[in-house]
Order: sequence, then C-alpha cells, then structure tokens
Amino acid sequence: MKPPVPHRRWALAAATALALVVGGLAVPVTRAAEAAPVGAGSYTTTPVGPLPSGCGAMSSNPRQFATANAPAGPIPTNDWWSSLLWKRTDCSFSEPLHAHPISYDTFGDGLGFSANSTPAISGTATGVGEFHYPYVQDIRVGVAGLAAPLVKVDGWTDWTVSPHWSDGTRTMRATIGHGLPFAYFQTTGGNAQISTAGTPDVWSNSGATIGFRVNGHDYVGFAPGGASWTVASGRISSTLAGRGYFSVALLPPTSSATERAALAATYGQYAHAHVTGTQVSYAYNPATSGLTTTYAFTTTAREGTATQTVVSLYPHQWKSLSGSTAITPTYPSARGRMKVLTGVNQFRTAMKFQGILPELPAVGDGSGGDLSTLTGHLAATRANPMDQRGNDTYWTGKGLGRAARIAEIADQVNDTTTRDSALNAIRSTLTDWFTASSGKTSRIFYYDNNWGTLIGYPASYGSDQELNDHHFHYGYYIAAAATLAKFDPAWAATSRYGGMVDLLIRDANNYRRGDTQFPYLRDFDIYAGHDWASGHGSFGSGNNQESSSEGMNFASALIQWGQTTGNTAIRDAGVFLYTTQAAAIQEYWFDVGDQNFPAAFGHSTVGMVWGDGGAYATWFSGEPEMIQGINLLPVTGGHLYLGNNPAYVRTNYAELVRNNGGQPTVWQDILWQFQALGDPDAALANLRANPGYTPEEGESRAHTFHWIRNLAALGNVDTTVTGNHPLSAVFSRNGARTYVASNPTATPITVTFSNGTTLAVGAGKTATTGAYTWSGGNAAGGVPPTTPTDPPPTTDPPTTPGNPTRYLLPGGGLGAAGSPATTTVAAANGNHDGTPTNAQVFTATGLNLAYAGGQTAFDLFVDAGTAVGNGVQVRISYDLTGNGSWERVETLRYFATDPVTGYEHYTQNAGLSSATGTLGGLSNGTIRVEVWSAIGNNPTTLGIGNQSVLRLPYS
Repeated sequence: MKPPVPHRRWALAAATALALVVGGLAVPVTRAAEAAPVGAGSYTTTPVGPLPSGCGAMSSNPRQFATANAPAGPIPTNDWWSSLLWKRTDCSFSEPLHAHPISYDTFGDGLGFSANSTPAISGTATGVGEFHYPYVQDIRVGVAGLAAPLVKVDGWTDWTVSPHWSDGTRTMRATIGHGLPFAYFQTTGGNAQISTAGTPDVWSNSGATIGFRVNGHDYVGFAPGGASWTVASGRISSTLAGRGYFSVALLPPTSSATERAALAATYGQYAHAHVTGTQVSYAYNPATSGLTTTYAFTTTAREGTATQTVVSLYPHQWKSLSGSTAITPTYPSARGRMKVLTGVNQFRTAMKFQGILPELPAVGDGSGGDLSTLTGHLAATRANPMDQRGNDTYWTGKGLGRAARIAEIADQVNDTTTRDSALNAIRSTLTDWFTASSGKTSRIFYYDNNWGTLIGYPASYGSDQELNDHHFHYGYYIAAAATLAKFDPAWAATSRYGGMVDLLIRDANNYRRGDTQFPYLRDFDIYAGHDWASGHGSFGSGNNQESSSEGMNFASALIQWGQTTGNTAIRDAGVFLYTTQAAAIQEYWFDVGDQNFPAAFGHSTVGMVWGDGGAYATWFSGEPEMIQGINLLPVTGGHLYLGNNPAYVRTNYAELVRNNGGQPTVWQDILWQFQALGDPDAALANLRANPGYTPEEGESRAHTFHWIRNLAALGNVDTTVTGNHPLSAVFSRNGARTYVASNPTATPITVTFSNGTTLAVGAGKTATTGAYTWSGGNAAGGVPPTTPTDPPPTTDPPTTPGNPTRYLLPGGGLGAAGSPATTTVAAANGNHDGTPTNAQVFTATGLNLAYAGGQTAFDLFVDAGTAVGNGVQVRISYDLTGNGSWERVETLRYFATDPVTGYEHYTQNAGLSSATGTLGGLSNGTIRVEVWSAIGNNPTTLGIGNQSVLRLPYS
C-alpha cells in the first residue's frame, strides 16, 4: 500500500493561499472575487486559493482522462473508483479499485483481478490495529499485444465504471462495479487474453466457456457462441470468433466440483447480458416511516435473449432485502459475507427510518437545581456561543454546530437571551460566508467549473486541493441554517440565503439528477451505503472514511432543512442517506452482529473504513478516545441511531475503557454522551463526578449536561415504535415510553406513532407525551408533568452524606425514604445468572462516608405474583472516588420468588455469588444498585420509595 496522505488531523490548520515566489520569499497572491448571485447571497467564480491537483501539470482539467463517450456534465469524485479518473499519484493508471467481491487494478496491458479472501491483520487487540484484504492479483485480462500508455474512463453509472485502453492498434473497454461478480469486456485489434498467476487449474473447457482456478479462486471465462479458449504458458486466449466481446466471472467459494459446475452453468445463462447501467431510486413514506430503495440494472444482450444478471449484496442490503431471496453461496469481502441473487434486473430493500430530533426535550433538566445548572452553563456561552477555534470551513462549521445546539436548548428552557445570542452568531457567520463581495478572498465560496465543485476558503484538511470532506464541513453549515430557519424563516427563503444552503447540499451530495453544476451524490457511495471522505481515493487500500458520524450530521441536516423549509426532495434525500448509512455504520464501523470483522482483529469497532478493510486508528491520533470518538461526534438529536442497540453501546464503551487502561481522559464529554445512549445512569454519574473535564472543541458544557441529564430521564432509544413525522423519536425507561416530536413550522401539527399514540405539537415547539407530557417550554419554570402510572422526572434526591441508609427511589435515585411506589423488573426469558440484563438501576453520587467495616445489607421487597420459576438478582457496586472505576462489586445469589401474591424479602442472607475488590472510604463516591431477573419468563414487581432499603457499611 502506498503511504497515505492524511486528509484531516485534529489540529488547527493554517489557511493556504496562492503564492508567488519573489526573492526566495512566498508572497500571498489573491484575486478579486467575481460574484455570482444566488438570492441575496453569492459565490465567486474567480479562484481565491489552491485548486484540486493531480498528476503534475495535467491536473487542471480531469476531462483529459475521460473519453469522448463519458457522460457530459460534472465529473464524480469521492468514489471507490476515483483514482482511475483523478490520477493523483500515477499519471497513467489507477490505484487498486475495491469493488467487492472483486478488486481490480489497471495496467498498460489490461485489467487485474484479485479475489483475496485472506485478511492481513496488524497491530494489537488493545491498541492501534488494522485489517485489510489487500490486492493480490489472480489474473490479468487484456488483448494480446496491448500496451496502452494510460487508461481513461469511458463511462460511469451509479455504481459502475468503464475503464478504456487504447494503444492505437488495440482497444479494450471493461465495465466493473460494486456487487458484480462479472466484468464485461469489448475489444478490438487482437485476441482476448487472460494471464494467470502461475499455472491455472483448468477444471472445465467446453466450447465458449472455460472454468479455471487460480490462488484457490474459481473463475469462468465466457466467450461468444462459436468461439473457444486455448491454454498455453499460463495464458488463456480466444479469438472471440471475431465478435469482440466476452465476460469473466468470479464464482463463490464452493465445497464440491458438482456445486461449482452448477454455479458456472447458472452464471452462464447471464454471461452475455452485459450490465451497461445501474441506478438507484428511493421512496420515503412518512405515514409508515418506511424507506424503500430500488437498485436497478440495465443490461445489453450481446447475444441470446437474457436481460437479467447476477449480483451480490452487502450485509446492510441482504439483511433488509424485500421481495427476493438470496441463494446460499456467498462471497467473502472486506465488508463481510456478500449474498447472491441470480436472474434479476433489480432488487429492493425496505428499512425503517427511526426519526431524528433537533435536540432532546428538557424533561429532566427543566426545573429545580438541574435547571439552575443548565442555565448557568448556557449563560457562560452567551458572549461567545460559537467558541470558534479556526477560520476555515471545518472549524467554522464546528463553531456553528456548537451555537445551534445552544440555541435549541436555550429556547426549550426559555432563556431567550442566550438563544438569540447563538442565533445572531449563526446568522452573521453564515451571511458572511454566503456573500462574495468585491475584493473578498476569505470566508467565501468559489465554484470551479472544471471539477464541478464548490470550495470554501480558507479550506482545511484537503477540502480544496483534494476535495476531501465536503460533507463533513458543509453538514455543520446546513444544520445551523436549519436551526436558524426555524426562528428566522425570512433569512432562509430562496430569495435570501436559502439558495446558498442548497448549493452546499448539492455540492456534497446532490439530490438532483441531471444537475449541470454538481455530480449526483458526490460523497455517498450508493451501493456501499456510506460516504467516502477522500476526493481522489488514490490509496492502495482504496478510498476511506473515519468520521461516519459527521457524514450522518450532513444527512440529518438535510432532513431538518428540508422539513423546516418545506422542501420534501431535500428531506427525502436526507432520509435515504441517513437510513442507509445508519445501517452501514452498524455493519462496517461497529459490526454490532460480530459477523463482518475478521475474528482475529480483536476490536468491536473501527475508527476508519477502507476500501479493502478497516483500522482501529485515525488520521490524527492513536488515542482510543479519539479512535472511537471520531465516529460519535458531533452528538446531536440527529445521532440517535448511535443508541439503536444499547447493548452494543456498552460493549463499545467497555472496549474504550479496556484499551485506554481506564476511563477516558480526553473527549470525555463526547464519550459520556455516547455512553448515555446505553447506560445513562452511569454516564450521568461520570459527568457529575468529573466537573472539571475539558470540553471537546465543538462541544459546550450546556449541551453535554442537557444531553446526559435528559437521557437519564428518558432512557434508551425505542426502535420498536416510529412516528409519521421525520422529527420524532421514542424512548423507554423501565418499560415506560416517552414520545417526542419537534415542529419547526409556524403551524401546529399532530404526530401519530405506529402504536396509535398521538401527540399534538405547537408551532415552533418540541413536545412529549407518555412517561413525560411536556409542551416544549418552561416559561413558568415548572416541572414537566407526568402521567399517574409513569415515574416522575429523574431529579436526583438530596444528598445525605452522613446517612448510610438509602432507599431505592422512583427515577433511579438512592436517598431518603419517599412515598410508596413500585417498578417492574423485566422477565429474564433466559438464564442471566450473574449478568445484569434489562436491570432496574439506582444510583447515588457525591458520597463522603467513612468505612465502618462489615458488608452491605439490604432488604428488597419483591413479588412475582403467581409466576413460577422466577428469580431476582442484585449487584451492588462501589466507586470509592467517583472516577468511574468500580473498586468493589458484590453480586448476590438470586432469590427464587414463590408463586403466591404478596411481597417477599430478598436480603443479604441469600449470600454472595461473587465479589471483587475491597471496600473503603467514600470520597465523592458513587454507589450503584442493579436489580434484574436472573431466571423466569414473567416480570417481578419491586417495591420502592419507602420500601426497598440499602444499608451501607459506613458511618
């Protein structure tokens, strides 16, 4: 693999300008802007900084590497095959092109194939590590005597590309693509030729079809009817009966010669139906919150009547496949097993869009001491809501994102002064960037016609010369514009600055086919299901992306902007990008099913996805906090997908602590906010135990507190219920749901959820119902009301540092006795002896107590009614210093309840099942009690408030 050129480092970058060398000194040179108006805004068509660069002097116009047959209009970048057109490091050929299930490379005499199924794993399971399926050539397909000086691009469609060779005498055109086990060829001037690595094991050679094995991989060559193949000196060749077309297919690994022959015969039915086009279409149905995506293939029959083909699907596709059935053989790939469909010209996936929010509702920090804490944090941001760390597009974006979070939160708690300060900062910053006034050379956008792109200057991390990261940078701008549009719709009108927002959207991921300014979905790999960060993709490992969460920030920004401004085309594009990529992230960055990463890799997540693998690494840091945190930030209401699998959140966070040798020491706020999506009580304890943490560069204490405090009240994301409005979500804590929806428009709406629950939402408000019923504002400073059967807001009980007796309280506290109440311990539905599962959790923090000796005592009131075979279990954990590490953990044997209605007493007399660590004095310490069902298929009632009690061995 060629050494990578980092496209981002986590440090402030100096702005780069055009320079003229005079007397040995670099003198900045700028040109006056020539403004192109867009409503009240404008961009410049005069370069004011570095432009995209490639192979020496040949980089100014990428069209020189495309043939006359290539599609008109702006060229695509940031794709899996971009190095073929960009030619950044090789003036003639591409870097390896990882299409899956085959990887390709281009040479003067033809197209190389690799079906490498053996991962190369480096590094350690607790430190930086990588896995790659590097290009290892099996065969090279060409024309006898071909010696092309360079390879051009003859065409492209949504997930295919057609490289073209010519040496003046011989030509070859190939079509390759994601998911295609076939490569298709058209040739002139000589015999088709397949060169193999070593002597091929030919297992079938009958007329126009030849089957052979190289490096353990089975290929089949399909020549036209009437032609034949000859084998000599490690080369397979055919005259093609003078007809100039053929195809080569890679077969899935098989266990028998019979199965192999059957697959070859099946593939042969479609071998001459050459794929000549691919196109995606999608449909979002708000009523069902459903997204249907159709992947269509156009074929041209070179002979015969077949019009269908064979395709292989990535895990995020076959797990959501609708209306088709994949056959059993699968291909190995860097993304996991790829399943096969035969005889198709399209397939569909059906996914649920889970919904997003502009911000979490203030149901937990809307009153009392927590409201005071929040408003204090908000007031501290008032003078500098953006807290901008740099003047380039990325750091301006980070500042805009910070201000947008502050504005949304301040509005919810009626802090209009802070809200308006944040909105004014957003408005003035965006208006400045969206105005290309005469002579302006900074904080400006420039449109380059050659590359079909909009570049912001000062640029950063290669966003100018390499067209890197436009979706990362511009997503922040669009999201902030969506927040501003809710409060200032006149500013967002197309006749004012909405047109400039649309330009940023179309540059990074254009939702309009046929647009003559920007390519369709530049940064989004349609078939792979996720973005690519590098504009040129010129690495031996293909293209790459680390911050999948910043890509999701762009997608969620489109949903919010589209919904707020009434542009359903943008909204629906955002839903497509968001829902598809959320599924891809779960598979390829997180591998939540533990199916896709090589077993020996040893990590539950990667910091970067490469075309040929993944890496527990980043471009800028080897610290576990940043390796894992880069795929979490920015934390917003558009990132609830991170909590779709709470158990995985806990797994991911546990790996961080393990690899870090303890709790995080940098980016703590980002990581605690992620932890809150899986274990909100622990996250809140971590936050309160570490008040002096250093905020991440794009974060604020106000947002971190708001996020974690409210998740401690709301609980986990509930993916079993969806709303008919894109800005809606459902949460569940202790079995009680809270339904949330946000209405950015000036007209009241009613949102209906899939279980029939309805929620009225006022104009410009966020509202809730269920466990929390709240109207979206706290002008009177009151506590959001609750329904009689649901737990109250999780306001922590007053600390009683000198009291070693604690009661289990509604909302998850441990404190002085309260009113009688109950909560439900979910059924085990399996054996969870010793492992807390769906536990009820109760926590006390800030404890200062002297150890008095002895052991923990408790008396839990439990009742399983008439259920037979239930057993409740408790674990008590002590964090003696409040630093997030549990120095003493006691797990008691489970208590088998009787099948008679009425409370029983589960006490320490059950005996310890296990214990680790040693008790000691508490200094700002934390105690956690977890109660769950170890066995049994029925729930158990737990008495709380003034009933279940914990007696600590402290004085």
